[in-house]
Amino acid sequence: MHLWLRRALWDQVPRDHRDSPTALRRRQWVTGTVVVLGGVVLGVSLRTEPGSPEFYLGSLGLSAVWAIGAFLSGPLHLGRILHPERDPVRPVVTPVVLGLALAGMFAVGGLVVREIPALAGQVDSVVDYADQGALPLLVLITAVTGAAEELFFRGAAYAAVPRYPVLVTTALYTLATYATGNVMLTFAAALLGLLVGLQRRASGGILGPILTHVSWSLSMLLVLPMLFSP
Repeated sequence: MHLWLRRALWDQVPRDHRDSPTALRRRQWVTGTVVVLGGVVLGVSLRTEPGSPEFYLGSLGLSAVWAIGAFLSGPLHLGRILHPERDPVRPVVTPVVLGLALAGMFAVGGLVVREIPALAGQVDSVVDYADQGALPLLVLITAVTGAAEELFFRGAAYAAVPRYPVLVTTALYTLATYATGNVMLTFAAALLGLLVGLQRRASGGILGPILTHVSWSLSMLLVLPMLFSP
């Protein structure tokens, strides 16, 4: 288990993905603009009525902001992780397992949170979207949004930060989520951001973070209503 986690989150695969000074400055300008715009759109979309056309449009619009911003910023890489018996491989199974494990931790934590009215109310406001929306469409939006966020935060933004990119991109993602005004959602973003940031550092790419984020998000979409719905 220890070696498995080291390969997934710590041991870095050799690569050279450095931008030229001009390309780096361009990426930084694009990143700064999109963080602000995305935070505004996120705050607006989560304040719309659950299940309404405005909610769906806002969520898809947010995904478009993250994804377009990521591709406009410059080249993105899928990444690889070390393998004990052969050359570095694309991270597929490992990120999904990490996402499900994180979801399991949150589910256990949810059993405690639901007994604390102030915190339970914060989670209830998020669960409302799953209770009142069309589940197939919510699954699609959840997956697309998770992938788009990783394209931007662990793709474009990570590459735009020369020093301490794991901590900086985790902070940026947390601040963008804070636009929702939801403390529990912001706390979840901080933990998830740190996990996928370490994956990005180890693998040099966005594939692992995308798979972890999507598997975690879909698990939470399905599990939270069972824990918090009356």
